[in-house]
Parts: sequence; structure tokens; C-alpha cells
Amino acid sequence: MSWLQKTDMPDKIPPELVIQQTRAWVSDFIIAHNICPFARKELKRGGIHYEIFQEHRVEETLTGFIELCQLLDKNGDIGTALFILPSSFIGFNDYLDLLDMANALLIKQGYEGVYQLASFHPDYCFEGADCDDASNYTNRSPYPMLHIIREDALEKALEKYPNPETIPERNIAYCRKLGSDALAKILQGCM
Repeated sequence: MSWLQKTDMPDKIPPELVIQQTRAWVSDFIIAHNICPFARKELKRGGIHYEIFQEHRVEETLTGFIELCQLLDKNGDIGTALFILPSSFIGFNDYLDLLDMANALLIKQGYEGVYQLASFHPDYCFEGADCDDASNYTNRSPYPMLHIIREDALEKALEKYPNPETIPERNIAYCRKLGSDALAKILQGCM
């Protein structure tokens, strides 16, 4: 069982609660601990879109995902979007299958080079890492989600950031220094 799953979790979690918890995670973890050095700017300008999708079937989920990409096409004020799946894809392997399908669908729909995905899940575990390794918390979130990033905006942000290739290694070292127990408390505090 995930660090945050509860056996009495309702089938559909109230959307306002999901958004509140996800916003807390973005501000209290991602930004407060500088996991993503570009998130603060998007948060301040109101450029983060939170999309909750509570259906369980893969086909419907992928349709909702592409519809969110189409919303991004029409609205340049949205800098990045979180496609949040609070009541589905709870199993990490099922989530990874969805992630693979979503990446393939981006290519099929002509979005290669336009959007890219970052992946977050409550039980995120890097290949070859122990499940309890604190490094996994760099990609752990309150709910399974696909983070849709505009590639052109990311490229511009990376041009201004010194040594952007060191961000993942820095995050891993930082999380290992904090330790799994402290990180679990931070994430649980968002709930």
C-alpha cells in the first residue's frame, strides 16, 4: 500500500480536495525544496493548470489527456499542466503502462517536440532503486499524474539556468540528505 493510500479511500475524491492537496505539494515540496527551479515562476504568474480526471478506463483517460493537450494548444497562458488521476492508476506498473501509452499518443497526435511528459506517482520508484530510497521522492506526488510541459518554454528556461543537466543529480542528493522519513512527512503534510 502506498504511503498515502487509505483502505477507505472513496472511489471519487472531491475535485476541490485533490486540487488543494496537489497545490500544497507543488508549493510545499516542489517549490519550497527547489525540486523544479522553474515551477516558482509558473506558480507566481498563475500558469499551472490542474486537470482532474477520475475515470478508470485507459481509453477514456488517454482521450482526456489529449483533450488537455488541445486546451494547451488554445490557451498560451497555461505554461504547464498537471493531469491528475486521483482514483485510478494507483498501481505503479499500471501507471507506467499509461505513461508509455501517453508518450506514444503524443507522437501519434503530432505533439512530438511540442509537449513532453514528466511523471509523478505516490509509489514512484526509479528502475534499479530500492523502493525505500529517498531519491524516489523527486517523482513522488499525492496522486498519479502526468505533467505536460511545453517544450519551447522548457528550452527557454534551460537556456537561462546554469548547468541544467545537474538538476536530477542535485535533487537525488538533496532527497537522500533529507531522508525518506522526512520526505514522507512532507508529502503527508500536503494531504
